Amino acid sequence: MFQSEKQVMNWKESKKGYETFLRLEKSLSQNSVSAYVNDIHKLIYFVEENYPDLSPENIKLVQLRKFVEWMNEKGVSPRTQARTISGVKSFYKYLLIEEVVENDPTTLLESPKIGRKLPDVLTDEEINRLIDSVDLVKPEGLRNKAILETLYSCGLRVSELVNLRLSNLHFEQEFLKIAGKGEKERLVPISKRAIEDIRKYMVGYRRKLKIDKSSENILFLNRRGKKLSRVMIFTIIKNLAAKIKLEKSISPHTFRHSFASALVKGGADLRAVQEMLGHESILTTEIYTHLDKEFLKETVNKFHPRA
Repeated sequence: MFQSEKQVMNWKESKKGYETFLRLEKSLSQNSVSAYVNDIHKLIYFVEENYPDLSPENIKLVQLRKFVEWMNEKGVSPRTQARTISGVKSFYKYLLIEEVVENDPTTLLESPKIGRKLPDVLTDEEINRLIDSVDLVKPEGLRNKAILETLYSCGLRVSELVNLRLSNLHFEQEFLKIAGKGEKERLVPISKRAIEDIRKYMVGYRRKLKIDKSSENILFLNRRGKKLSRVMIFTIIKNLAAKIKLEKSISPHTFRHSFASALVKGGADLRAVQEMLGHESILTTEIYTHLDKEFLKETVNKFHPRA
């Protein structure tokens, strides 16, 4: 049994309108928009498979609970289930705003209980080992070293790093202007060491490239003179971690976590850390206080004679 053409368009139109709403009215980044839309893809797939005649405005709590059961049967992790349910709730809030539905069927839909996962962080010694392992004989070595120093010095998201513009470097004031999520701008301090490495990269590598017109204002470039991809940053870091036989599983975001953790451990004001990370809510930043408690507990366990 297949959905009628009208119902197919109903789901498609609702999803398309939701995507536009997220991009234009909520000003979310493309990555965030894709994540939310992917949540709705899952719901649509479930409906097509189990309730082919059901349209968005006719779905009820009972079907949504079946959707959660279906995800569970498919082996979807509790964390991903919670993320998907959050996306579906957001979708129905949009349908309420657009008056497609009169009542929100997700109001009583519960997410699975999940523990708060503390992010992995690197010690200063591990950071130094990674940076020292960069081969400066290779042409891209200066660039890779500058990338790592910038990630750790400023706590940037990988998307913020690859989109960092020359016009947003304020080295005299030792600040960067960052366009974060939803194009919200913030100022982030940058260390003298990172500034020095960026300048070395610009003279020793970037200046020698034939730069593509679309990337003339972009700081970090590949050998073809174009903006680096997010995947390339992941690859650089993974290769360096393998080179020094680092046992932790790391990514560019690990540098962001390490930056925030180091500040909190050093006694930095949580509001200041929130501002530098570009978190909308202080609750997101508070995870680093939990991380600090874990560090303190580990220290006691390791060094106290009664531990």
